[in-house]
This record gives sequence, C-alpha cells and structure tokens, in this order.
Amino acid sequence: MVAPDENDDVLRVLDHAAEWLDDGQAVALATVVQTWGSSPRPVGSQMAIAGDGRFEGSVSGGCVEGAVVEAGQEAMADGKSRLLTFGVSDSDAWAVGLACGGTVRIYVEPVTSA
Repeated sequence: MVAPDENDDVLRVLDHAAEWLDDGQAVALATVVQTWGSSPRPVGSQMAIAGDGRFEGSVSGGCVEGAVVEAGQEAMADGKSRLLTFGVSDSDAWAVGLACGGTVRIYVEPVTSA
C-alpha cells in the first residue's frame, strides 16, 4: 500500500503517462508489487515509461531503473507484461546497482489508454 505522502508521486506518474498517451506515445507502467528485506521504494511505487525513453517516477530510487525502462520498452513493443525480480543474491541486481540487501519485484505492463 502506498503511504499518503506518496499519493502525490503516484498521481504525478499517472498524469505523465496520460499526457504521453494523449501525445500519441507508447507507454508502459512499472509498479513495485512485492519487497523483502531492505528496499529503497515501498510496494505501490510506480514509474511511467514513454516510448521515446523518458520516464517519470521511481521503483528503486535509481538502482534498477535502467533495467526497468528496458523491460518497459520491450513490453511496449510486444504488448506483453513482465514480472521482474531483483535481489542482492541476483547477479543482475548487482550489475544494475541493487546492493541494499533486499529483493524487489516489479510488474511492468504496456498501457493502451488513459
């Protein structure tokens, strides 16, 4: 669940996604759906990704955003959602900078309408 002070962040992310859709951009939405141990962002945190590579919001405080943007681009291209898992024991997590000691699961989905 997203904390009340983070509601503004979620609304800002969704507003950007809606603007990009209105401008004819492809859009994907990434959402933190599960965490274990230490995690830089809570469940419910979101990031919108535009077809041109812009993004708004954060799902990890910068640790895995690059990998999530890439997954978002792939989701926009093939229309399929993805469930990503990054953790300290995962070599991919170390490669993208998630060394906080926890695990985060992020759902990435293409968005087709506002």
